[in-house]
Amino acid sequence: MIFAIVGLIVGIVLGLLVNINIPMKFSPYISIAIIACIDSIFGAISASLSKTFRTDIFISGFIGNAILAVLLVYLGNILGVPIYIAAVILFGSRIFNNFAIVRRLLLERAKFNKRWSDADEDK
Repeated sequence: MIFAIVGLIVGIVLGLLVNINIPMKFSPYISIAIIACIDSIFGAISASLSKTFRTDIFISGFIGNAILAVLLVYLGNILGVPIYIAAVILFGSRIFNNFAIVRRLLLERAKFNKRWSDADEDK
């Protein structure tokens, strides 16, 4: 867990310090890949809170989702159809669903800890 926090901090600092200009023609690819990765991260947080997290599933999903999303954008560009909108809807829905699961699990955990501490005070 500490490695994840350190990695997040290092990533944020590098993102703020390094000035990278992405050409406009690549912006749909980058944006959908970011959305796909955010979906994987929320899924990992949800699985971690549910005690079902597996690193191999997370990494394969993280990379697989990003590649699949980028391929959808590429296919849409070739066909002249904005197929990436379907990916945005799907990943957006999954992000909100996973966020709801995380929120529910955190609230249940907080409620359980409050009950447990109240029981200790009664003794």
